Amino acid sequence: MTDPAYEAESPREHQAYQRIAESAEFATLRKRYLSFVVPATVVFMAWYILYVICNNWARGFMNTPVIGHINVAVVWGLLQFVSTFAIAALYANYTKKKLDPLATELREGFEREVER
Repeated sequence: MTDPAYEAESPREHQAYQRIAESAEFATLRKRYLSFVVPATVVFMAWYILYVICNNWARGFMNTPVIGHINVAVVWGLLQFVSTFAIAALYANYTKKKLDPLATELREGFEREVER
């Protein structure tokens, strides 16, 4: 038995998807999404690569003790986790404010159009 959620889309759904994909609202949604994701990814990857580079070629600096046996390398390594969670929290907040309202509007318009 086939799950209706996985059935092929109808011509009406295809037209609705096409209309949405060509709409200014969808272009705005994509632009807002990319305006957060691309810079956040670039900044995080630069931060991570700097960490790897310093661990390989700046060992004296990375071995500098901070507190007891905890050195700069350990602190930077732990900050990788902190920055990951910070980016996730910032993204969740950004999504709630900037993406979700527009995505909800587009989804509701689609559902009205195809009468689900």
